Amino acid sequence: MAQGYSGATVKRHGGREAEIRRHELAAFLRHRREHVTPEQVGLPRGPRRRTPGLRREEVAQLASVGVTWYTWLEQARDIQVSVQVLDALARTLMLDQSERVHLFQLAGAVDPAPPMTCPTVSPALQALLEQLEPIPACVQNSRYDILAYNRTYGLLLCDLDAVPPEDLNCMVLAYTHEEWRSSIVHLDETTRLMAAKFRASMAGHLASPAWKTLLKRLRAESPDFCEAWDRHEVVGASTKRKEFRNAYVGRITVDHTDLWLGPDIGPRMVTYVPADAESRERLEKLHAIAGERGAVRAEGLKATA
Repeated sequence: MAQGYSGATVKRHGGREAEIRRHELAAFLRHRREHVTPEQVGLPRGPRRRTPGLRREEVAQLASVGVTWYTWLEQARDIQVSVQVLDALARTLMLDQSERVHLFQLAGAVDPAPPMTCPTVSPALQALLEQLEPIPACVQNSRYDILAYNRTYGLLLCDLDAVPPEDLNCMVLAYTHEEWRSSIVHLDETTRLMAAKFRASMAGHLASPAWKTLLKRLRAESPDFCEAWDRHEVVGASTKRKEFRNAYVGRITVDHTDLWLGPDIGPRMVTYVPADAESRERLEKLHAIAGERGAVRAEGLKATA
């Protein structure tokens, strides 16, 4: 076993599948390199340039890897690539999120920074949330940010439409928002479990500014969170029966389910399916109330337009 350039280890990989993946990776890198212009990465084009995009040595220089090593990669040589180098190549070749995922899959590596958010909630996804009514549903990322929700979810624990955008995070709401907290029947158990899930998710994002900012805020604003966090408990995602004390229709029992929209540590659709007939009936009433409030708000916006 020999040491390759840029710290990557060169070793033999047997099997037809591995060979196919190496050739696919080589072709993908060549294609992307040819479609990135020198101007896009701040390099002069020069009068003698023949290649339509970047040269191999330019990619190697920008990604801080050896030219020979990168050439081997484009030649489908049998070498193992470190995740640090893959990350550098993804940035150098200006890969979008789908292309980055493809790069890591071809290399047989796990991306150290997988997508954690939905960049946009598409109209189709929003329509799906609405079609689930009166089942409360929302889209969250692994940091518990609420990215979208239907009307029933918007009135389940508090009036989410009245919550400032910077506070639309389940951790913040569960530990600092009194109306949200008073709606959770088993508050201590729920918040302790959330802290344990948050710690498990944050393990891969200890250096992320957004995660660190949220953690700092929770520690500053909630002694309850500090106590739960300092337990160092860790749990994974799981389905769970929950009970809420809704301000409009009373007590509701639901089964919480996560429907993953990407990697299992990424964005998900959270649904609360009624656990009994009484809860379903009360959710239907809540949906009707939410619809009436939405209509009133729409009329108010028209009047002020």
